[in-house]
Amino acid sequence: MRKNYYKICGALVASLFLLIFLCNLIISSSAEGKTFNSLEALPKNRVGIVLGTSKKLIGGLPNPYYTFRIEATLELYQAQKIDFVLVSGDNGTRYYNEPNTIKKDLISKGIPAEKIFLDFAGFRTLDSMVRAKEVFGLNDVTVISQEFHNQRAIYLAEKKGLKAIGYNAKSISGRQGLKVRLREYLARVKVFIDLLFNTQPKFFGERVDIK
Repeated sequence: MRKNYYKICGALVASLFLLIFLCNLIISSSAEGKTFNSLEALPKNRVGIVLGTSKKLIGGLPNPYYTFRIEATLELYQAQKIDFVLVSGDNGTRYYNEPNTIKKDLISKGIPAEKIFLDFAGFRTLDSMVRAKEVFGLNDVTVISQEFHNQRAIYLAEKKGLKAIGYNAKSISGRQGLKVRLREYLARVKVFIDLLFNTQPKFFGERVDIK
């Protein structure tokens, strides 16, 4: 009896790891050749969409993922690889507003306010990609985040009819980077669950033209 129990548990664990592996492989493979570390190799798109994250970590220290995304966005704009920035992030409460925070930092770095558009309902990567297409009317976009996040965003975008490439912000190594990467593996499984059930963004809203 106990042997059968261990066999079933072992089979379930093995199946889970196989599922995670396959989801990760599919998303990574589909984004091959579509993410870029070099400005020179990166094609130009009219709009770059920077995916939001918190500016501070739980302990109050600066979040390097945020800092590097700001730097990457500035690099793209200064190199004229994008003309406009769409900031997509969480605006869940009056005290937490990713898009406004990112906009302020981009303006302080020299990007004109009129070149920055805000998506306050980018609660998840799925929401950001679908809304870029359906609300902001984009057909082509450069996604700005870390490479592992760009790969997932590109896969979702193309499944929703949005052609996307990614500019890779610097990533993080060490313990902090490992924790984020582990969460990313689970997020990639969630991608296929969302696609299976045709999950929609929390909000749509009126059309916004970026011009």
